[in-house]
Amino acid sequence: MSKRDFYEILGIAKNSSADEIKKAYRKVAMQFHPDRNPGDKAAEEKFKEAAEAYEVLSDADKRAQYDRYGHAGLSNNGRGGYSGGGMNMDDIFSQFGDIFGDDLFGGFFGGRRGGGGSRSRGVRGSNLRVKIKLNYEEIAKGVTKNIKVKKYVVCQTCSGSGAKDKGSVQTCGTCGGSGQVRRVSNTFLGQMQTVTTCPTCNGEGSVVTAKCTTCKGEGRTYGEETVTIEIPAGVQEGMQLSVGGRGNAGERGGAPGDLIILIEEEPHPELHRDGLNTAYELHISFTDAVFGIQAEVPTIDGKAKIKIPPGTQSGKIFRLKGKGFPGVNSYEKGDQLIHVNVWTPQHITAEEREMLEKLNASTNFQPKPDKNERSFFDKVREMFS
Repeated sequence: MSKRDFYEILGIAKNSSADEIKKAYRKVAMQFHPDRNPGDKAAEEKFKEAAEAYEVLSDADKRAQYDRYGHAGLSNNGRGGYSGGGMNMDDIFSQFGDIFGDDLFGGFFGGRRGGGGSRSRGVRGSNLRVKIKLNYEEIAKGVTKNIKVKKYVVCQTCSGSGAKDKGSVQTCGTCGGSGQVRRVSNTFLGQMQTVTTCPTCNGEGSVVTAKCTTCKGEGRTYGEETVTIEIPAGVQEGMQLSVGGRGNAGERGGAPGDLIILIEEEPHPELHRDGLNTAYELHISFTDAVFGIQAEVPTIDGKAKIKIPPGTQSGKIFRLKGKGFPGVNSYEKGDQLIHVNVWTPQHITAEEREMLEKLNASTNFQPKPDKNERSFFDKVREMFS
């Protein structure tokens, strides 16, 4: 089943500001929150759907990719992509502190986060951006790349906890391990309970008494990781792909950031790309244009033969159907356009000049353009349509 438009899910326009997006998400999330709709699977799916839409539209990079390429620009050939596609309830509730605020979240929904404790492990890692250069064949067929990325990785000594050993982690005495501090205040409406993030453990529920000597308590070290990236066929220069969870490791067990892949195209020695189409400049001699020729031209995936009929005029454009690039995650495919240029000699001998002057006097060598022949501007329009 095809995904719904993210703007439609949140009920906003495509030019909505970040504040408008957040406000719309709050409204939809409150409407379909599981605590308000117990046992309603349809409401739960809409709740998840809204969270997925917000995750993309609240991120400037992901939103730009979505606006340009739709859902195809966010996917990574069915893998990785943005984390929203695989969000569970814990993922969604973990982001509520930023959207709703701890007071509103805890006061209205009774402190529920993820159906259990409210502890948030560590600090989320930052996103990373890397550039990958692809040739035309890789773009046309799709490719799997193994790249080495220098980044923060989970500390192998403490497994990301930041502690010297298991005995160096203790339950926070301020919040008792819950990660939250509850306060009851008297208002004109009666008693109101608010829940805020514990200031001692920053919501983690535990404190480290002795830091890991390798990572100095961060739970991560700077290193290198080999990441396998599957790039779908048809990507274009400037397109970005997001691989969830392969960015910098978070601090003290925090969730990792994403790896943003920026696509670059290697120039082809003979072909030019325009969208899904490729273009090739074929130069032939004057005699070949007169007599006709079977020419061999380069394509993305090898050579192809094309018949140039007798009397072909310079500027004629031939089309090889389906020899262009495929669309990203679609059945659409471009063509190869062949632009014929009749080569005019720049240096001739006296004997050649004499023969050409005799030919030039013949009526067959006088320009007689066909009225049905398309103009130069029509050809350019066709070439890039």
